[in-house]
Amino acid sequence: MLKSSAFATAVLAASVGLAVSVPAQAAEQQFITIGTGGVTGVYYPTGGAICRLVNKGRKDHGVRCSVESTGGSVYNTRTIRGGELDFGVVQSDVQSAAMDAKRAFANDEPYGDLRSVFSLHSEPLHVMVRGDSGIESVADMEGKRVNIGNPGSGQRVLADVLMDAAGITPDDLSLAAELKSSEQAAALCDGKIEAAIWAAGLPNGSTMEATSTCDVKLLDLTTSGTDKVLAANPAYAAASIPAGLYPNNEIEIASWGPKATFVADANTSDEVVYVLVKSVFDNFSDFKKLHPAFGTLQEEGMIKDGLSAPLHPGAIKYYKERGWL
Repeated sequence: MLKSSAFATAVLAASVGLAVSVPAQAAEQQFITIGTGGVTGVYYPTGGAICRLVNKGRKDHGVRCSVESTGGSVYNTRTIRGGELDFGVVQSDVQSAAMDAKRAFANDEPYGDLRSVFSLHSEPLHVMVRGDSGIESVADMEGKRVNIGNPGSGQRVLADVLMDAAGITPDDLSLAAELKSSEQAAALCDGKIEAAIWAAGLPNGSTMEATSTCDVKLLDLTTSGTDKVLAANPAYAAASIPAGLYPNNEIEIASWGPKATFVADANTSDEVVYVLVKSVFDNFSDFKKLHPAFGTLQEEGMIKDGLSAPLHPGAIKYYKERGWL
């Protein structure tokens, strides 16, 4: 799996710098690729952070890691299943749906070989609306131009769940845009869309770009079917976006969302999974500093929260060595 990406963040640049400096030892090297998401989200720098730590010890274990910017959770899951990615960052609800062949995977066979490695940060829904849109609730999106995400993204899955709870569908919108997360901030500020639905860790580049550039507010979801969503979907949890986290949004926003999780296939080498997990948790204090979304992570929660698929044997080996299982 020799895919490569042009990394846009300092974390990713550092991981690439480490990777390309490795002497040519083809017989001893193993190459792994992590599927992430759009470059303005949190999945992309998450993959970069993991690769940075893996590549730091490449001379000892022979594993070299690279990151792929992708369409998101659904794409990552399907591409891991197809053998074209080794690992991927995937929303907890998408992980569950793939296992059970539901929602975006309703036409697929259940993915029984999907394996959890660990979970990551919470991902509150960010419902961004233009100040002149007249949108005060999700139901108000009827007749509006709204980005619901590209097919193959976890963003699209969440948009469908959110609108269903509010009693509307994409057909009720005047435009159901299918923009990537990296495109939606500019579209909002240019007036091409009036709202965007997506979930990401705190903070994230897309929301920061939109709220810094034009009059964009975050929609509080208290009255938009949150109780209904949480009762029907154990993969989601109540969440909040702190006051002042984004420019011109000075009140706390009630929200909900999934967790980001890190997954592989059951056929992924136990040794490689063990190396990756060890690289992260043996350097956990460094890992937490690589993105603000990682600041509240705790080891014990990362090996159980939001994980529907069984743990990979390579991960289990490390967790047992640490006395966590």
